[in-house]
Amino acid sequence: MTKIKKINNKTINEAVELLQKGKLIGFPTETVYGLGADATNQKAILKIYKNKQRPKSNPLIVHTETIEQACSIGVFNSKIEKIAKDIWPGPLTVIVKKRENSIIRKELCAGNDTIAIRVSSNKTILAIIKKLGNPIAAPSANKSGMLSPTSAAHVEKQFKNNTDIPLILDGGKTKIGVESTVIGMKNNNIIIYRHGGITKERLEKKVNEKTYTQHRQSILGPSEINFANSDQPTIAFVKRIEEIKPVTLKTDLDQIDLKKDPKFRVIREELDKLSNLPVWTKLLI
Repeated sequence: MTKIKKINNKTINEAVELLQKGKLIGFPTETVYGLGADATNQKAILKIYKNKQRPKSNPLIVHTETIEQACSIGVFNSKIEKIAKDIWPGPLTVIVKKRENSIIRKELCAGNDTIAIRVSSNKTILAIIKKLGNPIAAPSANKSGMLSPTSAAHVEKQFKNNTDIPLILDGGKTKIGVESTVIGMKNNNIIIYRHGGITKERLEKKVNEKTYTQHRQSILGPSEINFANSDQPTIAFVKRIEEIKPVTLKTDLDQIDLKKDPKFRVIREELDKLSNLPVWTKLLI
């Protein structure tokens, strides 16, 4: 049975023990809640794909504790390393070439020679990775095509009474509420494969050069591809299914000013009811 528990030293140790046994855990990050497995455990990684109902052709993001640990599993060029050092820990995922001697299971990379890596700013996941001693494979804790969870209750709603996921750590509502920005390199240009918690403008300011947006479905899962073709991320606020209004994404859903158009005022719980709609209709990640 899946249980939600408050975060403390005892539950962090419990999470580590479960990961060591090949189980999955739900946990908070600054972006959305993640569904975690030991990134060196093949069977555990396959459980992520099974429980998310995610095609095995879609790679998973790996969380590391530090940039040094990230560099031990991926090959960073000077440009990507500079961006990572400037922004990590934070809501940025980088796609780099996977090291040949990496301890990461090949199933996580879906047969690609690249790997997607992130260092979160959330203290809980960093503590778990440190105690576990291995990176953690951690996509968002939702079934493919459904909304990314911003609370422990959202995770439980999708994976209730799941024996593969016995524990969800409750860190309250996530600070950002959307997934990490995903970037990589192509022809020495910085490519944004998914817009998210780090804006295009902030990235360009960091590197003092133009960035480019490109859709890369082979890296992003079905619930994670919606910003890929847009320079400005959008999120759909709806009152009824037949009323869809895209608005510019801000840091937190609660900070968006809808006073000028009150008929579109909604809350997160109402958006959850739309989980049966196609992802492209919801325009949500």
